[in-house]
Amino acid sequence: MSTSKQNEKELAKGSLPASAPRLVPQQEWEAVRQQLLAKEKALTRSRDALAAERRRMPWMSVEKPYQFEGPKGKVSLLDLFEGRRQLILYRAFFEPGVFGWPDHACRGCSLGADQVAHLSHLNARDTTLAYASRAPQSDIERLRARMGWKMPWYTITDSFDTDFGVNEWHGHSVFIHDGDKVFRTYFINHRGDEAMGTTWSYLDLTPLGRQETWEDSPDGYPQTAPYRWWNWHDNYEAEASLNPKWIDIITDPQEAARKRAAEEKS
Repeated sequence: MSTSKQNEKELAKGSLPASAPRLVPQQEWEAVRQQLLAKEKALTRSRDALAAERRRMPWMSVEKPYQFEGPKGKVSLLDLFEGRRQLILYRAFFEPGVFGWPDHACRGCSLGADQVAHLSHLNARDTTLAYASRAPQSDIERLRARMGWKMPWYTITDSFDTDFGVNEWHGHSVFIHDGDKVFRTYFINHRGDEAMGTTWSYLDLTPLGRQETWEDSPDGYPQTAPYRWWNWHDNYEAEASLNPKWIDIITDPQEAARKRAAEEKS
C-alpha cells in the first residue's frame, strides 16, 4: 500500500496524519500567529494596491452590438447592466458538451455560483453581476430554480464568448458604460475566478472599486464613508443608510457601549 493510500485510510478513520504540526503552549502559538498576521496584513495591503491599479487601467471600447437571450427575449450588452453603471459578466459553462448536460452545469462554475453573495449589496454600489452561457433560457431557468441561484443568467447567441476569450474557459469580464457607450475595464479567469463570491471581491475588480473614502482612487471617483452605505439586503430601498446607532457601534464600539449604558440608566 502506498504512503498516500495509507494517509487516506488514516484520515478516513478520523486519525490525524503523522505529519500534523506539533503542539505548543498558548504563548508560543500566539507568537507564531502574530508572525503570520504580519504577513497577512502585508498581503491585504498588497491586494488593496492591486485594486487601485485596476482602477487606473485603460479601458477598451466595445464596438460590436452583442445580443443575448434573456427571460423576456433578446437583449443587448448594455441591457445587461439593468440601469446600473457597472457590469460584471461571468461566462459559465452550461450547454451541450459540458459534463452533466443537460441536468448539471460545469462543476467549477456551479461551485462558484453557490458562493455568490446577496446581489443587493453589489446593486447598492451601482453594480450588476450576471452570468452567461450557451444553454437555452428554458434550461437556464430550470437550473436556477433547482439551485436557488438569483443572478440574472443570459444565453449567448453570437461571437461574444469567442471575442472575449471565454469560448473554451470560464472568466469574469468587467464593464462600465457612459450612456450607450460600453467599455471593458478588466478580466480574470482560471484561478482568479476562485476568489470571487464576496461583495468585496467583486467590487475590487470594478473600475470604481468599493467607492469608499479610504480607497486610493483617481480624483472625482464616487466615494462615501465606509460602513455608512452597508445595510441589510432587504432594506436598501426602504432605508438608504444605516441607523446612526449602528454606525457608532461599528466605528467606535467602546464609546457606543458607554452611550448605551448611559441611556439605560437615564
